[in-house]
Amino acid sequence: MAYATTNPLTGEVLKTFPNATDEDVQAALSEAHAAFESWRDTPFAERAKIMNAAAAILRRDIDKYARLGTLEMGKLFTESKLEIILSAEIFEYYAKYAEELLKPETLPVASPAEGKATLVHEPLGIVLAIEPWNFPFYQVVRIIAPQLSAGNAVLLKHASNLPQCAAICEDLMNEAGLPKGLFRNLYLARPHTEMILNDPRVCGVALTGSEGAGVIIAGTAGKALKKATMELGGADAFIVLDDADVEKAAKWAVMGRHWNAGQVCVSAKRIIVADAVYDQFLDLYKKGVAALKAGDPMDPSTTLAPLCSQGAADDLRKQVEEAKKHGAKVEAIGAPVPEKGSFFQPLLMTGLDAQNEARHWEFFGPVTQLYRAKDEADAIRIANDSPYGLGGAVFTKDESRGAQVAAKIRTGMVYINHPLIPKADLPFGGIARSGYGRELVGLGIKEFVNHKLINIVDIDAPI
Repeated sequence: MAYATTNPLTGEVLKTFPNATDEDVQAALSEAHAAFESWRDTPFAERAKIMNAAAAILRRDIDKYARLGTLEMGKLFTESKLEIILSAEIFEYYAKYAEELLKPETLPVASPAEGKATLVHEPLGIVLAIEPWNFPFYQVVRIIAPQLSAGNAVLLKHASNLPQCAAICEDLMNEAGLPKGLFRNLYLARPHTEMILNDPRVCGVALTGSEGAGVIIAGTAGKALKKATMELGGADAFIVLDDADVEKAAKWAVMGRHWNAGQVCVSAKRIIVADAVYDQFLDLYKKGVAALKAGDPMDPSTTLAPLCSQGAADDLRKQVEEAKKHGAKVEAIGAPVPEKGSFFQPLLMTGLDAQNEARHWEFFGPVTQLYRAKDEADAIRIANDSPYGLGGAVFTKDESRGAQVAAKIRTGMVYINHPLIPKADLPFGGIARSGYGRELVGLGIKEFVNHKLINIVDIDAPI
């Protein structure tokens, strides 16, 4: 696996990095374990100071971090800056709430004879974080902020096209005052994953990535009897009901599908529109997509970034061609995108009937699947006709109706009248082929802790 910075706008390879050696990995494990043995007993207040310091550095140097994200994976500079702000907010959330989230819990008992039962939450050790390229900093921070706050150590294996973002994440935590060894970036080769997960000092793995990667990593963790959390693919449904504000829904749909060039697991990939408003929505949506401007992601006027790499663009193009073979109808929207760079023409895909397997695929880029629903029940049916179960959105002027529809959608998250956008103070995660486990808030911080029962019983109490 080659770690290299390749500018998606130009295709130029700017810098390469060597893989870690077996000796590097073993040294990192030993250092992390030694640091963990002290860190696990560090007061929450001391951990909070470091989390707040990391947030302050991100806010102070927002342009530096954002430029690096745009350089390595191509996202709009404006979106990169929003990602840095979100990352700072996550650090600040755990600085404020980690102690409260992990405080001991007194459990109710059936009778006084059972004594006093308390549940305490203790850190377990080293967590391996395997993270993708689409959010270079947010994906890392949503693991390290809760896990370091809980008292664990973290080793990072970041995407191979983000070596400089990965390195600067480690620099960030060092500058924030984190004790040496508690967080390390490693340019791991494939065999190192099994080596790390088989190490008794490692308590588990948190993966964000593709379904295929999830199968491999979950299998490796399972063989080692290690805890795993999996945040995998998604094909989120964006439902527009017959009573929705169609104009606003169409604007949100354009944004929800095309932010980060459509390379988001919770993008509005399957847009499902009630028959009564379908034609109106389609006209507005196409006009909105056509108005997107492809170009240099550092240019404030650019609204459609290149994909993360030419390989990603080529793979998406092959996927679209395969969908067409299955009967999908594909229409290009807007002006032609630049030939230089890993740009991808926005496409509208229809004709995805029950016999077309492409309806079950995740298209990771500016490709919209559009469905006409006969009514509310049909919209729910289409939304649930997916192997994924990450998120979704429902648009209606009746909030109670929206909540009722959301309750029938089989996913981990549903938004009403807004596309799904990650927040620092809301949980994140899905079901089915979208994975398992949760990140952020109290659910995330408790994924890799030992929920230990301590029961004090009178020595003379009966059995």
